[in-house]
Amino acid sequence: MDGGSSEGSEARFAGYVETLGVVLGHADRQQPMHDYCLGLLMPIERKSVEPMAAVTAPAQVAAKHQSLLHFVGNAPWSDAAMLGKVAQLVLPAIERSGPVEAWIIDDTGFPKKGRHWVGVTRQYCGQLGKQDNCQVAVTLSLANHDASLPLAYRLYLPEDWAKDQVRRDRARVPQTIAFQTKPEIAFEQIKAARAAGLPQGVVLMDAGYGNDTELRTDISSLGLAYVAGIGPNTSVWPPGTAPLSPLPGTGRGRPPKLLRRDVHHQPISVKALALSLPAEAWQTVTWREGSADWLASRFARLRVRAAHRDNLLTEPRAQEWLLIEWPEQETEPTKYWFSTLTEDIGFDRLVDLTKLRWRRRVRWRCTRPGWTGGYGRRSGRRGGRPVGAVLAPSAALATSSTGHENLKKPEISPGDHRRDTRDTVMRAYPRPA
Repeated sequence: MDGGSSEGSEARFAGYVETLGVVLGHADRQQPMHDYCLGLLMPIERKSVEPMAAVTAPAQVAAKHQSLLHFVGNAPWSDAAMLGKVAQLVLPAIERSGPVEAWIIDDTGFPKKGRHWVGVTRQYCGQLGKQDNCQVAVTLSLANHDASLPLAYRLYLPEDWAKDQVRRDRARVPQTIAFQTKPEIAFEQIKAARAAGLPQGVVLMDAGYGNDTELRTDISSLGLAYVAGIGPNTSVWPPGTAPLSPLPGTGRGRPPKLLRRDVHHQPISVKALALSLPAEAWQTVTWREGSADWLASRFARLRVRAAHRDNLLTEPRAQEWLLIEWPEQETEPTKYWFSTLTEDIGFDRLVDLTKLRWRRRVRWRCTRPGWTGGYGRRSGRRGGRPVGAVLAPSAALATSSTGHENLKKPEISPGDHRRDTRDTVMRAYPRPA
């Protein structure tokens, strides 16, 4: 590092973007790539290309506007290759502070108006904390306690969009893009990261993904451990219990093979189990230093078996950890997780890894200043390629302790910055071949 000087930050940033340029396929795309990434990091209100053109080339706004439009909308470069190059450059910097500890599944919502942005529908939006019109992108990042790196990013195409050929044609969504649930997209991203040989960590996910029994089972089938958020109504077999064995055969026909329950032998919800625990089961655990004080809460953990539809199985599921958080000021437990981390893992370590996901979410918000509004496209307009270009500058911050605040903003004369009344849009789907 260079001590955080403005000149050193700019030099490192320029060198980083220049190295990324090898995957762009043409030397003429190098400068637009630099200007586009710089625009994303600049403290401007809107991250569409005309404001970016005004801030990066105030004397040639029109020409720069067209250059950036072509770069994000028409130039045939590969998002996958760009993200791969980003990982190749940034991962060594992350690992200098410690090994990769986690792969984090998450999604990011972008509030939108209207219905013509690609993938927009009424669904849960994390930014708003409620259901509303928005786009949602499924992401996979790797992380340790000091940094995180986005590995994969895909816009979720809801089923109503996937079946609406008129909207698909207007938005130029390739026919190869079919409906997949968010957990299915996430598992594809995990398989791709594993096939790429990236350093592995425990898979962390919130209840939006952790409630999906199939996803948890698939992750285990790859030999990966997980910490998965679950809902309070998730059913489990408490310690020392399990589903009943199949009934003995009668000697006629095929012998029964499926596990059983009866009226006296039923699993219980994780909330009911938590409320039944004695006071000594709860322990205060501190996991990291916050902005004002150390973060701590009350937790309990115990070994359970997930019970979801296990009456359709022939063998009981393996035991795993159930971690429960019940802050002292709350009237009931607030969070629940399943984890396949080893049985001998320390209590503090289990909590620490579980909470690593929230550290990454704060860092993610800090490294995407304002660009979330640029995703998607409107009807009849050509979309672009946000993924590699947008995540590249975000990932660059992981290699620098100075962040983006030291990058100089060019002087703009009055009248140079024309307000872009047309949303310059980007979409997460490649162009049809």
